[in-house]
Amino acid sequence: VDLLPADSPGHLGRLRQRVAAACAQAGLRGAPLVDVRLVSAKTGFGLEGLVSRLQRSWRCAGDVYLLGATNSGKSTLFNTLLRSDYCKSRAPDAVDRATVSPWPGTTLNLLKFPIINPTCDRIFRRQERLKEEATKMEDQLSSEEKKYLNHLKKQGYLVGRVGRTFQRQKPSPVVDFDPDMLSYSIDEDPRHSPRKHEEREEFTYNEVKDARWCFDTPGIVKENCVVQFILQVLNLLTEKEVKLVLPTQAIVPRTFILKPGMVLFLAALGRVDYLQGEKSAWFSVVASNLLPVRIATLSNADAIYEKNAGQELLKVPMGGEERMKEFPPLVPQDITLKGIGTTEAVADIKLSSAGWVAVTAHAEEKLLLRAYTPKGTALVVREPPLLPYISTVRGARIAGTAAYRTKKPPSLVENLKTMGRK
Repeated sequence: VDLLPADSPGHLGRLRQRVAAACAQAGLRGAPLVDVRLVSAKTGFGLEGLVSRLQRSWRCAGDVYLLGATNSGKSTLFNTLLRSDYCKSRAPDAVDRATVSPWPGTTLNLLKFPIINPTCDRIFRRQERLKEEATKMEDQLSSEEKKYLNHLKKQGYLVGRVGRTFQRQKPSPVVDFDPDMLSYSIDEDPRHSPRKHEEREEFTYNEVKDARWCFDTPGIVKENCVVQFILQVLNLLTEKEVKLVLPTQAIVPRTFILKPGMVLFLAALGRVDYLQGEKSAWFSVVASNLLPVRIATLSNADAIYEKNAGQELLKVPMGGEERMKEFPPLVPQDITLKGIGTTEAVADIKLSSAGWVAVTAHAEEKLLLRAYTPKGTALVVREPPLLPYISTVRGARIAGTAAYRTKKPPSLVENLKTMGRK
């Protein structure tokens, strides 16, 4: 959720309901589903709440497994929990961190850390720390904390601060003094003491004999589902192209107003044609900020694609004619929509892993669209849209173009006291 801009008040509640509905549709109803949490392991948003919920509902009843599709962020979550109150204080020095990579399936082994036992005393001390931190103002943070917080704000809209209540007391280093090593004659060169081998931290038997563990697992690739189709697109791309397609910072929505007969390109990975309609409609692109959006007309769209696919104008894929020879062609799918109002999108057109386009049209206005994605990948029409009011997150119209100026909403830090708005 750190990547998605708030399109309206209460958008997090709406997202949470959508996730809960998807869980119910997948068969997780009633007792199996205890809670739904929206978190960002990257910016820390929601992580303290997740730890508190886990400690209240699960305590140390058994082991915990992080499960999910490949490339869904499990390893980043594992690394963040490793540095939180969910993990025993000495464990971060003894546990290898998970590998985080843009490529799917990079966690090859079952990494684990021991879960701390949430005794009443520990829960009380943790709550006291959280209350104290929530009363701080941003200007009360240290310069290092401010610098890190501003770094996170640039990367995500929703930011949280993950701390530790229980710190391990590290012993003071002992300096070995050997006078014989410092004495040498005028005929001798000084002798350097050999460096002692730094031993890796290890758990004792008593520390782990009754421990419960949190496991990071390899990603799941499920046949015949949207996730599988999305991964097929990533597998078509080079490592350099993947870094452009997968957003790593907060997405700034880009909105365009198109008339019938106009075309929107999202790089060379997706295309939406506005074929028929009585009035103009708004098309809001939610995708990596590094992917270019180009507007054309139906009469010259094919020529633009043939000339610029693989070139700088459309950017991805990159590599010219040779690259495009091995890249699958774009294949069309016709879509019919009926508008519900000028401020609320009727549907999202998901262009596989490249992102999606939210379509907003006048009430009762019928639109005939044709969307394209690379052959063998999924094109999904999502109704209702995930961010229905995304077209309102925009600046003024850019004169002489179909584009609006972009507008980035401010970041929200969840566990800091904020000044009242003037």
